[in-house]
Amino acid sequence: MKHLLGLEDVNLKTIQLIFDQARQFKEIFQRPVKQVPTLRGKNIVTLFYEPSTRTRTSFDVAAKALGASSIALNIATSSVSKGETLVDTARNLEVMGIDAIIIRHQMSGAPHLLAQHVNIPVINAGDGWHEHPTQGLLDMFTMLEASPSLKGKRVIIVGDIAHSRVARSNIWGLTKMGAKVTVVGPSILIPKDIDQMGVEVSN
Repeated sequence: MKHLLGLEDVNLKTIQLIFDQARQFKEIFQRPVKQVPTLRGKNIVTLFYEPSTRTRTSFDVAAKALGASSIALNIATSSVSKGETLVDTARNLEVMGIDAIIIRHQMSGAPHLLAQHVNIPVINAGDGWHEHPTQGLLDMFTMLEASPSLKGKRVIIVGDIAHSRVARSNIWGLTKMGAKVTVVGPSILIPKDIDQMGVEVSN
């Protein structure tokens, strides 16, 4: 798997592999020196078109812990302010030797567009109302800390499901892990394609 664009298209085996790696790397943060050379020499850019504190900082901390150089591109002062397109920005970064792009964008599908035009990994840090796969993975990993398996567990997600990219990622991920997911909210806040996502709906 070259890119991480959403959990809808990630199979269970890959999700479990990510969790196996996460358990090993979690130990790093308990050391006096919180760094390993896994990504030494790699340059990673966080390309955030939306404001963010926790998500951007989390990626920066993770990149540095794995030995990579993390570069936060300031959209307001970049060539984007002069009309440079998203694809042009990504291609320029690739030419400069960047090894991976982590993108957050207000438009659904922006990470998928990048993945079609660059040859380096693209990680989706949240795109519009579509998905936020890394947050979904973190939520599931946290649940697995309390329970060895999510198979057969009932998980209820309450609120504005239609406009929550995290909810969508949780739904795709949890159902693949064997959990029984119920979404609760007013009908106008439930996605129209909810019947295709394998969950129960309670209004």
